[in-house]
Amino acid sequence: MHICSLSEPSFLFFPIPAACRCLPAWQVRACLVPLDKTQKMAELLKLVEEHEEGAPGAPSLTDSCLADNRLTLDVYPDGCCRLLRLFKRQPAEVVQVELLRLSSNDHLLDAALIILPYLKRLKSLVLKGGHVRDEFGSCQHGSLTSLPPDIGTLRFLTHLDLSFNSLSTLPSCIPCLTSLRMLLVSHNNLVALPENFGSLSKLTFFSAMKNQLKDLPQSIGELAALEELDLSENVLEHLPEEVGNLHSCTELDLSGNQLSSIPDCLGNLKSLRRLHLHSNLLVTVPASLASLPNLSRLDLQSNLLRAVPPEIQTAPFVHLRGNPLGETELSLQADESSATELRRLFLAPEEDSFTVTSEGCEVFLACGIRFYFPPEAASDSLRIHFRTLAPDPRWVKLRHHDVLLSKVLELQPHGVKFQQKDVARCSVLHFSWFLVVSRLVQNECKVSTEGTLLFSSVDPNIKVTFPPGVTEETRSVKLQVLPVSAEEIAELTADAECKASPLLCLSQDSLVDFLTPVRIQLPLPLGVTGSNLDWSRLHLLCGDVEGQTWDDITNEVMLELTHLCAVFEVTHFSWYWLWYTTKTYIGGIARKVYERLRMYQVNFIALQRKKDPEQVLLQCLPKHKVDPVLKKLQDRYRGPEPSDMVEMFEGEQFFAAFERGISIDMDRPDCVDGRLSFIFYSHLKNMKEIYVTSPVDRKGQAVKGQVSFYRGAVPESIPEDASRRRRGPDSLWLATLPIKLPRLKPRWGETSSSSNGFSFPPLNLGNAETGYLTQANLLSIARRVGADWQTIGLNLGLTYQQIERIGYNNREDLDKQILDMLFSWAQQNSEDPDCVSKLIRAMKESGRQDIADEVETIIELGRQKYRESIRRVGLEQESSTEDSAIAMT
Repeated sequence: MHICSLSEPSFLFFPIPAACRCLPAWQVRACLVPLDKTQKMAELLKLVEEHEEGAPGAPSLTDSCLADNRLTLDVYPDGCCRLLRLFKRQPAEVVQVELLRLSSNDHLLDAALIILPYLKRLKSLVLKGGHVRDEFGSCQHGSLTSLPPDIGTLRFLTHLDLSFNSLSTLPSCIPCLTSLRMLLVSHNNLVALPENFGSLSKLTFFSAMKNQLKDLPQSIGELAALEELDLSENVLEHLPEEVGNLHSCTELDLSGNQLSSIPDCLGNLKSLRRLHLHSNLLVTVPASLASLPNLSRLDLQSNLLRAVPPEIQTAPFVHLRGNPLGETELSLQADESSATELRRLFLAPEEDSFTVTSEGCEVFLACGIRFYFPPEAASDSLRIHFRTLAPDPRWVKLRHHDVLLSKVLELQPHGVKFQQKDVARCSVLHFSWFLVVSRLVQNECKVSTEGTLLFSSVDPNIKVTFPPGVTEETRSVKLQVLPVSAEEIAELTADAECKASPLLCLSQDSLVDFLTPVRIQLPLPLGVTGSNLDWSRLHLLCGDVEGQTWDDITNEVMLELTHLCAVFEVTHFSWYWLWYTTKTYIGGIARKVYERLRMYQVNFIALQRKKDPEQVLLQCLPKHKVDPVLKKLQDRYRGPEPSDMVEMFEGEQFFAAFERGISIDMDRPDCVDGRLSFIFYSHLKNMKEIYVTSPVDRKGQAVKGQVSFYRGAVPESIPEDASRRRRGPDSLWLATLPIKLPRLKPRWGETSSSSNGFSFPPLNLGNAETGYLTQANLLSIARRVGADWQTIGLNLGLTYQQIERIGYNNREDLDKQILDMLFSWAQQNSEDPDCVSKLIRAMKESGRQDIADEVETIIELGRQKYRESIRRVGLEQESSTEDSAIAMT
């Protein structure tokens, strides 16, 4: 190709190769370059020639980089140079390209941009950054700051991706792309969108997440075809009313902004299915959102909502976790202005610490936990570290009818002291481990010789009267009430005529009986009055502190009846229960009913991921949660129907065992004698995702196995009848569900290294104090990765080029791709003491919390072994164990 200049009409022409002279005229015109770019093009072609002379080993242009009108050049470090060479040698083929991918981290990007306006058939254009990592492993944004104006003439362009670049304004040519359907400008520095943005009338998908957008143009309401709009992680403070005109929108993501309110016009989006508003500053939301006919998810988590309309709060698709619902405004010594001036910190999911100064602050964790540090609570600047732990029955001791509502939150440094301040809600003076437990409401008072009156805040009709002279020394008295509905009694006794009052629990801190009788008032069972009852059916029961025995004391006390209550007198405290029934052996019935009130009816599920059947989800659910959970999982998982209903206690241990040709990694920390260990808590997930394997000698055959659930050790303080039923091996079985693997894969590491093409050198990632990850651990992790390996690799710091090379070298073998990626990273980072933390963080960023949890458990086990070894050789000071003592709250 040679260049010649013409005086008029001032154009530069490329001679047409003989092979291209039969092309249509419009394709020939695509090779013309305006004269104002003559010098630039000449310099570019010269640059290409110099590059070819200096790099004789450059890849040939006859390879497969140009195929099927597609040019995928972002996987090559010299992708832009390849494009220039192709345009020089094969212009007729290049101008027919319909899909083009370039890395905006390429130093020849500006040169390549000049060619783009002449690719008139272009339908998809990707100019993304993020292909290069900095020294800290973060993706480097591309150098793209603008686009040539002539790109606006690409009338066939429907897909444009400019993510991970340095755009501060949207290029002026973009609103001219009237055929554009998908536009991605995420991870840039955009502060505004142009007023003519609404001219993109065919746009169906727009993502501008992770920018600096402060507001939106009114013309955004003209995007009548827009179906998905992602504006998350910006600094939006308000929305224009025109947003309500996006009638085709099915998903709207406004999370991570600074919105304090949203307009009522969002109630006009009748096609909306998912609305994400979490992590904003919302104090109110319009009630009209609850009436959207197709809405299946409304995420309002981690806002400042103190009250929401009832129709929203009760809707099953609304998520409100992390809001101060029902809380009063925080105040400090009646100075309301101080609370509003506090610094607010919103922490990302991967952050595990924050700093508190003497000025105080409010801290919002991604998991929904909120902290309030009043001014001067900390005298000096203090770094606070936090983490959540799975509860363990050995140190989470629950009373009767206690319900665990949260995981355990650990705050460090342990024992650090704070100044005491009057704060609405719970306050603490030092840090330790914390958890949330639902417990029966307890009313208490001090009883002196003058006497007093104690009544229940649950049911004011329950009263205890202490007459004067009832005691010589002041004692503390506690009262608790367990309401029992008529429906529960009828279901548990299989008798619709059987009724009972609330269960009254009385206790005191003295072993001495009262000097004079104490008067107790209990409400009669629902539907029974003093004027219509049959005395022969009324029974007053007295129970022991464990609910094991219930004695009928009706004939031992003087019962007085009012219209709605029964009154009797006692001199010592116990548990009291009023029953109305025709049954005779009422004590035994009450014991069984009380046992059932402490138990949960649950079902087990065992589901396999559709895309990867070796990934199995196991979960134990209270029966009322089974259908909603299965509905949520049905798009990604398949499996048998849930198990039959069984009964379990809060905090009870159970196991899952894989049988009949299916096994799991025995090195898992939660694996006990080949079985997975679980703890049932009714308000926690009780869920694990694990990878299963099958014997290597059954290659190519489907494996029909099963998973069975078994009870663990008998819990402490359970009713005697329940304990008796759980003795013997057969009585421990709970349920069995089928597991089917469509084909058998050999376990990685069990085949020879020569057959795999891999050899696994010994590895010890981490250090002795924090715990090691060994070669065996990495092989175990590799089995769990599956199709997410590319995302995980990128988050680990591998470049796109490395990922592409691994995929190409091991094409059609997913196992080898995963191993190559994981062990390549491990060998590169074996000397990095922080590499294990990076691995955990990469798994979380890739959406694989299950693997992250597994790695953290392995490392924690390593830490424990290290501390035990140090303790055995006497290197640890005795005082260190005292300093790390944990106070349960």
